[in-house]
Amino acid sequence: MRSITKYLTMNVPARMDFVNITDEVAAAVKESGVREGLCLVNAMHITASVFINDNEPGLLDDYRRWLEALAPFDPSPKRYHHNRTGEDNGDAHHKRQVMGREVVVAITNGKLDFGPWEQIFYGEFDGRRPKRILIKVIGE
Repeated sequence: MRSITKYLTMNVPARMDFVNITDEVAAAVKESGVREGLCLVNAMHITASVFINDNEPGLLDDYRRWLEALAPFDPSPKRYHHNRTGEDNGDAHHKRQVMGREVVVAITNGKLDFGPWEQIFYGEFDGRRPKRILIKVIGE
């Protein structure tokens, strides 16, 4: 069995944004030499997400508006008790919980085995500082 571990560092200048990381993940799969296996992609911060969806700008904008309606940014400790610790990112923790921590994609014939339109995204909900993504490829 082969395996490879790679890390991407993201430094998103906006507080909330989405970055398509499909090409970087595909490059790690190619580098690994794995022909049949699995690829785990994991946001290593509790205010960031990795998810799979369509790379359509309207959909990504819908996510921004929907997430902000579900968990609006509010730095005060009144809405989010987490902010009583001195943090101002209680909303970001909720947004991450909704969007998810990680994805696992099958590798078939040396490539990510996606359905139609699927792409891998990094979701940032408390940006403006470096954060890491883990890519772990395992297989034969």
